[in-house]
Amino acid sequence: MIQGNDAKEAPLSLRERKKRETRQRISDEATMLFAARGFDHVTVAEVAKAAHVSAMTVFNHFPRKEDLFLDRIPEAVELFTAAVRDRAEGESQLAGLRLLLLRLLDQRHPLAGVGDTFPHFWRIVLGSPALRARAREGVEEVENALAEAIGGPGARLTAALTVAAYRAVYVTTAGRLLAGERAADVAEDHRMRVNAAFDALERALPETFQSQA
Repeated sequence: MIQGNDAKEAPLSLRERKKRETRQRISDEATMLFAARGFDHVTVAEVAKAAHVSAMTVFNHFPRKEDLFLDRIPEAVELFTAAVRDRAEGESQLAGLRLLLLRLLDQRHPLAGVGDTFPHFWRIVLGSPALRARAREGVEEVENALAEAIGGPGARLTAALTVAAYRAVYVTTAGRLLAGERAADVAEDHRMRVNAAFDALERALPETFQSQA
């Protein structure tokens, strides 16, 4: 366990920086095309042409077309597992996860889903059966990785309940924004619901399920 979050990442090599820049350019071009024409009406070949790369390069970075739009699933997996793996000494796993979600809200990170631009994103997802299916798979990927990071006999239950609790908070916020409310008007309610969800998790889960080493 890392004590707090003081570990520093090694500087990226030039090759790795270029790979990340290419990945981001592909994702950005894909997002603009999907927003303009709808996910199901854009081909991978068109995305590759817009990003000035080959279709093979696109698939090297994004194994599936859906991942071009839902490109933060790997980041979600890493953030949730790191919240458990790198939590401070003496901090429970649930406490580490609560702090992560509150930090994402404070940063207005896309994974918090609190922002005035997000309704357009969700409408694209809701308009595509393929994207909706991939989103459900992404939630399962986060849950599975979180269970592995937690470890111990209560890992699966803790991970499932934690992901379900956050999904409920996220979906409620998304619904309010889709209905026309402003992010500034729902942010504090989002915070309160995150805290209420984790208060409920701490009451519901035995302490040994919350704090596996």
